[in-house]
Amino acid sequence: MVRAPHNPIHEYHQLGGNIIGGITSQTFIISNSLTFIEAPPPVLFEELAVVPKNYQHILALAFAVKEINENSQILPNTSLGFHIYDSYFNAKNTYHATMQLMSSKEKVVPNYICDIQNKLIAIVGGLDPLISHYIATVLDIYKIPQLIYGPAPVMNDKTTGLSFYQMSPKDALQHAGILTLLLHFKWTWIGILTSNDEYGERFVQTVFPVFSRMGICFAFIERSNKFTIVREMYDKLYEGAKINDRIIDSKANVVVANGESYLIVYLRWLPYASERECTINKVWILTAQIELTSMLHHFLKIVSFNNSAGDKISFDQNGELVTGFDIINWIISSNQSFHRVKVGRMDPQGSPDQVFTINKDAITWHNWFNQVQPLSVCSESCYPGSSKKVKEGKPFCCYDCIPCPEGKFSDQKDMNACSTCTAKTYPSKTRDFCIPKFISFLSYKEPLGISLAFFALFFCLITVLVLGIFLKHHNTPIVKANNRNLAYTLLISILLCFLSALLFIGHPKQMLCLLRQTTFGMIFSVAVSCVLAKTTTVVLAFMATKPGSRMRKWVGRRLASAIVLSCSLIQAGICTVWLVTSPPFPDVDMHSVAEEIIFECNEGSMTMFYCVLGYISFLAIISFVVAFFARKLPNSFNEAKFITFSMLVFCSVWLSFIPSYLSSKGKYMVAVEIFSILASSAGLLGCIFLPKCYIIVLRSELNNREQLIRRKV
Repeated sequence: MVRAPHNPIHEYHQLGGNIIGGITSQTFIISNSLTFIEAPPPVLFEELAVVPKNYQHILALAFAVKEINENSQILPNTSLGFHIYDSYFNAKNTYHATMQLMSSKEKVVPNYICDIQNKLIAIVGGLDPLISHYIATVLDIYKIPQLIYGPAPVMNDKTTGLSFYQMSPKDALQHAGILTLLLHFKWTWIGILTSNDEYGERFVQTVFPVFSRMGICFAFIERSNKFTIVREMYDKLYEGAKINDRIIDSKANVVVANGESYLIVYLRWLPYASERECTINKVWILTAQIELTSMLHHFLKIVSFNNSAGDKISFDQNGELVTGFDIINWIISSNQSFHRVKVGRMDPQGSPDQVFTINKDAITWHNWFNQVQPLSVCSESCYPGSSKKVKEGKPFCCYDCIPCPEGKFSDQKDMNACSTCTAKTYPSKTRDFCIPKFISFLSYKEPLGISLAFFALFFCLITVLVLGIFLKHHNTPIVKANNRNLAYTLLISILLCFLSALLFIGHPKQMLCLLRQTTFGMIFSVAVSCVLAKTTTVVLAFMATKPGSRMRKWVGRRLASAIVLSCSLIQAGICTVWLVTSPPFPDVDMHSVAEEIIFECNEGSMTMFYCVLGYISFLAIISFVVAFFARKLPNSFNEAKFITFSMLVFCSVWLSFIPSYLSSKGKYMVAVEIFSILASSAGLLGCIFLPKCYIIVLRSELNNREQLIRRKV
């Protein structure tokens, strides 16, 4: 390799059958990997001034050309050389250097080449996308490809024909590597530091939506100006430190730095330029740039080899380098020196489980973080049982934790919203998991069901005893005076009312659901009709005893039977319409009670159900009104008072039933109806028949004709 000192433009060259042109620039060393460090390692300014990056690239190119020329398996029957110029970061020198590469004898003579041996076949561009664009403007005329290993220039309508072969990983791959690293360590609150140019703006616009979509927010976005020479950078550092106080003060423990070498120098000097030395205790993630590879475009599809490190070098069908990233941990020693340790790999060409690999045990965290993985989140994690609520005016990853509302749960950290349990489960008290619901219906095996069944059978027994007493003393005056057949019908109806309560206990089935309400409605209609018939009979019987009364022809069995039959037939018609149009059916209610799956009988039509209840209530009210107006009859015929009281109890029970029924759920709704059936039936039995049983059994001396016809004066 020879340097030509006579040329005012710095150049390096080596002869060969095919020449690779190179245009580099005075920049500084940057890592060739995706790198994270605890804080910018301190270096001396004098050390930076003597390590130009173009020298590193020249050595890399020289080594690559040497390896290719000595290895017949890579490019057989081909010899390579190179010719490198410095662009000095400006357009004039870049154009000049590009024209010199395409001219012979180091003279700028456009369109004239007399040296057929040293044929220019490609040019390697610099790190700066603007410099690459300057080069491409000239190369596009001669259809010479440019291999770039830095950021690709921004294309527009005027540059669509420019030929670029990007030798470094694409921006998307770099961004994916950064994103994967952030997600792996669960760093969601980060800062961005990039160059204050078109490339930096493009980086921000590219990563912002992608990172945001993955739940990563930006504490700050800072842009650093570009300095062309070291001394100017040194003079600007103190001013830059004031600008970047936001970085120092930020609570974000992670900063992603994207840009060229000057940015890294700037980061290294930032702690020393600030009055608060060594306060940037953050993790810095530096974007990758890969070292130069001197492959040529028309060989890209067929070349594949292993480099000296054992890594496979190849190109895809688009002529792009197939590569990945090493993840490097920069470790700062106590003597302020630092070294790099490979802790992982980002390989997009690997198997799914090898795309991203990292060895946590190989990572050394700075003692600022107590040598444990640092956190970089805007808000503490929301634990199971709560969800995130974004703070007003803050990024979406700055949130408060609020408990899950009733009926919902969250079983993971940092849930955006609480979830609803399935229909067969319900949230726990802590609302962090779901518990299976238990099946509920009024069963004979539980205390409530046993108690109600016991009282139903107990009242049935009492009714049977009363009926037995009436049958045994059927020829006594008090039984005859109360219309024996009507009394027997009423007692049997009350007995069936008590038994109908048992239909409401047990697992709801199709036949039970059809019989429950219709049986209850029919039996109660008969019972209340009997009460109405008794009330009417008592009133007419008293009126018929007056001399010359025409009411005698209405007193008798026919009137009572007609009242009972007609009233019962009306209820039968209502029930028939109900069963034909919308009959009850077994149903499952999973929502009324949070912790239960309720097996129940769906009434089918609630309108028909309330029609049945309403008709029974209508009969009861008429009976109550008639009995109330007959309450002042002589004591010997004072059964109207007992009927009035029995109807008062009956109506009170069913009036209180409606709100209780509507406010109850599941088996307790059924229990309310059973209680109302038992209470109202017991009211009829107790108020109408127990006083007569008392006279028959205990006061038999009152059970005679004289006592019954005696009037109270």
